[in-house]
Amino acid sequence: MKKSTLIKQLSVILMITLFGTVLPLSVSAEPQGELIMFHAGSLSVPFKTMEQVFEARYPKVDLLREASGSSNAARKISEINKPCDIMASADYQVIDKLLIPGFADWNIRFATNQLVLCYTDKSEYANEISAENWYEILEKKGVVWGHSDPNLDPCGYRSLMVLQLAEKHYKKTGLYDKLIANRPKENVRPKSVELISLLQTGNMDYAWEYLSVAVQHNLNYVVLPDEINLANYNFDDFYSQAVVQVTGKEPGTFMDIKGKSCTYGITLVKDAPNPEAAIAFLEYMLDPEGGLKVLKEMGQPPFIPCRIPSADMKNALPGSLQKLVEVKK
Repeated sequence: MKKSTLIKQLSVILMITLFGTVLPLSVSAEPQGELIMFHAGSLSVPFKTMEQVFEARYPKVDLLREASGSSNAARKISEINKPCDIMASADYQVIDKLLIPGFADWNIRFATNQLVLCYTDKSEYANEISAENWYEILEKKGVVWGHSDPNLDPCGYRSLMVLQLAEKHYKKTGLYDKLIANRPKENVRPKSVELISLLQTGNMDYAWEYLSVAVQHNLNYVVLPDEINLANYNFDDFYSQAVVQVTGKEPGTFMDIKGKSCTYGITLVKDAPNPEAAIAFLEYMLDPEGGLKVLKEMGQPPFIPCRIPSADMKNALPGSLQKLVEVKK
């Protein structure tokens, strides 16, 4: 063997020894292509930031996000068969009820939220509304308020749950019916974030939103007691007294949703077109120094570590994600 050839071979071996740890980041292993994500509208702002960071880290990936009500997002997968890699829901139960087991194997709970009543300085009675009298304001004739569609968006059925719980908490018999009677059907919109523009233009006085959405859009808001705001899992037994009927998994069917503290969930779709890029995104998003930090900074408390309900479900996760979750019901 020629000396020059031997030197070249030794050089290659040395490079592999020294830099072997970076080989997984080589061009051939780098995620690339389109990554399709359906997600709740309330996640639009933090996911936009995550998209920018992720695409800077993986420039060959194009993250395509489609925001909608969470139930609507799930039905795009289960009923319309639209291609999708990742689905993130404002209510983890949507994934459990509409996607598992047919379209997904697991469901990671990654963040919490709470319902608040949003308004602007232009809203009727803006100078008077408080945590003590908000329901009296919503009963007044001429006050325009709304919420998102319960059949398409968890924020919609959660808004109705808050009203049901308020009747029980304040011991005001008939309060729920009185409030709904003062809310025309046209004030119910497909997703909660659509209500923001109505508030900002003065076409609506009050709208039910998540706290994170209110913070991200610089809205005024009324913070409600923990007994009714769906924020505190310690009140889940009380929350469960609220029940809202929504459209079911199959067209023409219905299902009851019981009140429960706000918990967001995310999953990898079974027939994901780009699972490599999807897993890379989930690794970033579920990292306490990555996507979870973004959520925290934007008013949406994350679970650290994120949660999964059983050991069997944890074992079904890709190996790189297992270290980012804990088993907790």
